[in-house]
Amino acid sequence: MDISRDEQRILHLMAQGGRIEVIRAGKSIDQAQCFTRDGWLYPDFGLELFRKLKRKKAIASSSGKPYRITQRGLVLVRAQLNNR
Repeated sequence: MDISRDEQRILHLMAQGGRIEVIRAGKSIDQAQCFTRDGWLYPDFGLELFRKLKRKKAIASSSGKPYRITQRGLVLVRAQLNNR
């Protein structure tokens, strides 16, 4: 399955130790933010991209913790020079 360039970037950030934190309004997700492993906020990330990654089962959350990359996500991400 091919993934878009934006999805690829987010999965690379997460493979290197990044995380996605969600802000909820009741039961629905109001906002999603992607953080790098250094704690920097990634600017080009929104709810639409979050839903695409979740639909493809590339990210998952357990026990109320931030979303992390799954084994499926690691298979989808292609190797790059900085991700050895």
